[in-house]
Amino acid sequence: MRAIGFCLLLSVASLLAACSDQRATCEIKGSAHALSLIRVTSMPWDKTAKYSLVAARMPDCMRRHAMPDAELEVKTEVFAPGNDVWIVRQGNRLFVAETRTCEGFAKLDKEPEGGLGAPAGVFEMRNGVLVFSPAPK
Repeated sequence: MRAIGFCLLLSVASLLAACSDQRATCEIKGSAHALSLIRVTSMPWDKTAKYSLVAARMPDCMRRHAMPDAELEVKTEVFAPGNDVWIVRQGNRLFVAETRTCEGFAKLDKEPEGGLGAPAGVFEMRNGVLVFSPAPK
């Protein structure tokens, strides 16, 4: 009877281990001024993940912004149009964030008239790990 209880406990533990909370950071001016992407999955059979974007310019501000659920392997590109404003393209969705106050975050219906700005890099899954790859300069 004890062996069955232990096996059941191991089974539950293995399911919980399949949950994932991964984070990667795009450093703007060191780690104190950055955008971080958080990707959370709850179950091993999930087909989507919950995403959040954290805008930070420490010690002045830091804010976590919820994004809609998206595919597990979706690329999230970051563009820098200037003035501490960031355009984030996740799949076919666009968002704007800022790091002056870290409060501003909104979904965009279309690409801004002035364009997306200079590419800053991309968040992506690589070998099962969320990473940020800076754009070539």
